[in-house]
Amino acid sequence: MTTHAHDGPMLYGRSDLRRRGIKVSNDTLLRWEREGRFPVRLRPGRYVVAWYASEIEDYLLRLGAERGIG
Repeated sequence: MTTHAHDGPMLYGRSDLRRRGIKVSNDTLLRWEREGRFPVRLRPGRYVVAWYASEIEDYLLRLGAERGIG
């Protein structure tokens, strides 16, 4: 689901999240979103969910920083 910069903001779909190592259930993602622990999804289409790639990358950097990585 990724888009190129000239097409607008880059979006990640669920498969992109898995490729980035975020391999949790949809229920877990929804709970984390509600708790403010994970970026909130967008609905670019009726049956499509996505996340801003920049927010996911920031999330991963924060996790690394919490562990003293990076």
